[in-house]
Amino acid sequence: MGTKLIIDTDPGVDDAFAIALAARSDEVELLGVTTVFGNVSLAATTRNALRVLALCGRDDVPVAAGADRPLVHPQPRRASHIHGHDGLSGRSAALPEPGREPGPGGAVSLLASLISAASEPVTIAPIGPLTNIALLLAVHPELKAGIDRIVIMGGGLGGGNSTAMAEFNIWSDPEAARRVLVEEDVPTVLVPLDLTLRCAVEAGWLAKLGATGPVGAALHALTPDYLEAYRKVLGWDGMAVHDAVAVAEAISPGILRTESFPIDVDCSAGPGRGATLVDRRPPGARGVGEGEVAGARADIAVDTDLDGLRAFLFDRLSRP
Repeated sequence: MGTKLIIDTDPGVDDAFAIALAARSDEVELLGVTTVFGNVSLAATTRNALRVLALCGRDDVPVAAGADRPLVHPQPRRASHIHGHDGLSGRSAALPEPGREPGPGGAVSLLASLISAASEPVTIAPIGPLTNIALLLAVHPELKAGIDRIVIMGGGLGGGNSTAMAEFNIWSDPEAARRVLVEEDVPTVLVPLDLTLRCAVEAGWLAKLGATGPVGAALHALTPDYLEAYRKVLGWDGMAVHDAVAVAEAISPGILRTESFPIDVDCSAGPGRGATLVDRRPPGARGVGEGEVAGARADIAVDTDLDGLRAFLFDRLSRP
């Protein structure tokens, strides 16, 4: 078995694709799924995660519910205008009803127990707000050695989608994001909007996926409203699969090309709140003192073979 993986998620249409990708990839041992508030309420994100795992025949994967609000300030806005009132474009009935409830003890407890029990360091893929991961690192600093990488979908180098500066996952809990990205020393990969939008898939790609079998058909059935929203964003007939891009990197390290940069997160109350501040200037051009970002660094995903990535996603999501 390959990479040991835990997904922390707030499903979400693209989260559903990401969970299915991991659940159907032989290269990964999916140890668990934890849920967090985000696109919709915690109750809805948890139910959706259980539905997607049931669709994939993976009721063996433990699920635990985590934070239902940010660390400090209330979440400004959910993303039901993109993902629908239930998180799945109002079409959650396209997925099977789960025959189980989330496990007891909560997300941080499950994360800690899975990392402690693993025979080798674990990859965590947070594809929602980073609240659960910040809490894990705060409560269990002794477990950092058991984490190989944290592969995060979030942030934007050239701007955001929730505000002019901030991407939704980071904006939903900037204090948690700063704890994970800046204040800790666990290796992190940040997969930002700039790349995930370039990795968007065409409506024809989705239709072909829908014809491959029950899983592809169910995933395709979730997309009409999400696709309509992204036609306006992209300017063409397609949609972003943000979270699946990050999970692809978690499954297959190096499928995305990364570069290391200094990083900080804006936690102010001003218009830049939630922005990821990534200093991409050449080292010799970086100033010292005022205006300098924090000393932390992250590997930022900046490029990929777009056709190769889409083929990777299609291959795994279409497997019988």
